[in-house]
Amino acid sequence: MSSAQRLMSRALIPLLLAATTLQAQTTGRSADWPVYGGSEDHTHYSTLSQISPANVKQLRVAWTFETKDEFTGSEMQNNPIVIDGVMYATTPKLHVIALNAATGAPIWRFDPNNGAAPLSRIRHRGVVVTGDRVIFNYRNRLYALDRKTGRPIKTFGDSGWVDLRQGLGRPVEGLSVGASTPGVVFEDLLIIGSSVPEALPSAPGDIRAFDINTGKLRWSFHTIPHPGEPGYETWPPDAWKIAGGANAWAGVTIDTQRAMVFAATGSASYDFYGANRLGDNLYANSVLALDARTGKYVWHYQVLKHDLWDRDLPAAPALVTITRGGRKIDAVAQITKTGHTWLFERENGTPLFPVEARKMPTVALGEDQPASTQFFPTMPAPFARQQLTRNDLTNRTPAARASALKIFNEYKTTHPFDAPNTRGTIVYPGVDGGGEWGGPAFDPTSGLLYVNSNEMAWLLKLVPRSDKSLYAANCAGCHGEKLQGSAAGPTLVDIAKRRSKEQLATIIREGTGRMPAFGTALEGGAVNDIVNYLLTGKDGSAALVGTTPYMLPYRTAFFDIFLDHEGYPGIKPPWGTLNAIDLNAGTIKWSIPFGEYPKLAAKGIRNTGTDSYGGAIVTENGLLIIAATTYDNKIRAYDKSNGKLLWEAKLPAAGNATPSTYMVDGKQYLVIACGGGKNGAPSGGTYVAFALP
Repeated sequence: MSSAQRLMSRALIPLLLAATTLQAQTTGRSADWPVYGGSEDHTHYSTLSQISPANVKQLRVAWTFETKDEFTGSEMQNNPIVIDGVMYATTPKLHVIALNAATGAPIWRFDPNNGAAPLSRIRHRGVVVTGDRVIFNYRNRLYALDRKTGRPIKTFGDSGWVDLRQGLGRPVEGLSVGASTPGVVFEDLLIIGSSVPEALPSAPGDIRAFDINTGKLRWSFHTIPHPGEPGYETWPPDAWKIAGGANAWAGVTIDTQRAMVFAATGSASYDFYGANRLGDNLYANSVLALDARTGKYVWHYQVLKHDLWDRDLPAAPALVTITRGGRKIDAVAQITKTGHTWLFERENGTPLFPVEARKMPTVALGEDQPASTQFFPTMPAPFARQQLTRNDLTNRTPAARASALKIFNEYKTTHPFDAPNTRGTIVYPGVDGGGEWGGPAFDPTSGLLYVNSNEMAWLLKLVPRSDKSLYAANCAGCHGEKLQGSAAGPTLVDIAKRRSKEQLATIIREGTGRMPAFGTALEGGAVNDIVNYLLTGKDGSAALVGTTPYMLPYRTAFFDIFLDHEGYPGIKPPWGTLNAIDLNAGTIKWSIPFGEYPKLAAKGIRNTGTDSYGGAIVTENGLLIIAATTYDNKIRAYDKSNGKLLWEAKLPAAGNATPSTYMVDGKQYLVIACGGGKNGAPSGGTYVAFALP
């Protein structure tokens, strides 16, 4: 080689390296955001590096897309999918949209409700894009849309959709079944969990696999075991016929190499009283591993037995690899509402940190029987406080402390696992976590698991169920004695101005989201009698309340967040945290307050933390990016090594969702759904994308 050739070769090396890097960034797997959470392992991890700790402060709004959905009470929680320069997402009314991912320009839009307004609030977290189709759920309908046109694919199910109520062994008209979280694709299967009511009557939470091409049901795993199936003995003999819940509402995770699917399940219905489901209630509140091809059981670990506190496992399992004694171990990481991090060996479910059995209170209402022991991982330390004492009450102002102390003395809770009762219970950690549905982000380069945690106590009080009033017996537990609403259900005051008689009857019969379908539970003219009461205020029902297998002796009288007299949390800050957990060492590396209340910040009360919904993404080059906070409408970027704030931007509404990051034509974007609507925050419907200038 001549001198001139050597000089030319040296000059070309940087250009070739730059071209190789650009190709890796724009054509590799991580150039897209192809699945919910970014990757099949649900680690929210990206190798894209154009946006870095050094330049993140230069991020600017690249485009916005206004959904123009005027739908109050919406909670748009969508994690957008981006493939080949097209973004697929949903709107507050649950229209499916395809946008140009570089400009936000609309490509197509599909309305599953044919122009009509949804009958009730909808929570939805994303779609599945596979091959030529977009698969998404609207209430009980699982649709397959043509990826290019947005039109239903007629060869899928019944002219484009499958009824999720079918195949559960119960009368279809008595079930409310949906899927707020998208499923996963394995070979030619869509594997998916479900959203079912948390009160009775409820559907069972079967985990199911559907043929991607035809919509045909290929396999089901019974999370409420049938006779002869393992775990059947942990329920009463007939529970499989009428019990509900134990559902993987937060999604499932696929290990394609091992052909294993992992699920984290919720509690059994009804959440707060379990005399109808005595026993440990497998596979509720469990991490489950199944054969992805057949749905056959591989292993399980029940995190909480006989749940009476709505302590669902709040997020899909994350598949991680840790280092222990110099050896790499493939594992499953699972966060909980109680603020614990469980770590299991992936192939057999063996806990990778020591586990301790602790005695629990066993006093309960009626014939209920709480579990006498529960199990807890001893490492890492919890990422949320574990017990509420008088010293933990707010001291924001003397009046705030006095109001919190009054409530604390009234409820007299002495143990985090006191069973719900008629005097009242403070549930802490609360029913919204600790950990939440956004799930953790995991950095494989450091072994750090990042979790945003809520620090909210909840108030819960039960009362005997009325046998005099249809409304009091069936509706007041969620919507309040005087139609005022609660954390479990919206207000029904002036419902006649928002819903017609026919619409109300449909909602009561068919249910929606967490609301049961009363189509088979209420006999005769009972549905119309309840509708007339809602519209006129006159309880002139001719139908008797009666007794059915779904009618428990107790119902919810009060259920809401523990707040002071001005509407701020009744406990001392932090009211929300962001945490980095070292899964190799089993320690918490750092923890910071996360979010703030603008009105308090204006008075100099900063860094209080707030509740947050939606997860973070972590990048190989050092960023932890998250929106999620309920009240300050911000998205933030932190140094992943120490939690130092590097950048923040204001959003049009709370970004209660997980961001997505992707590249189009060599430019990296960061996009977030801004829907708000959680815990009284204003709702919205905007997608905002950021990029470097």
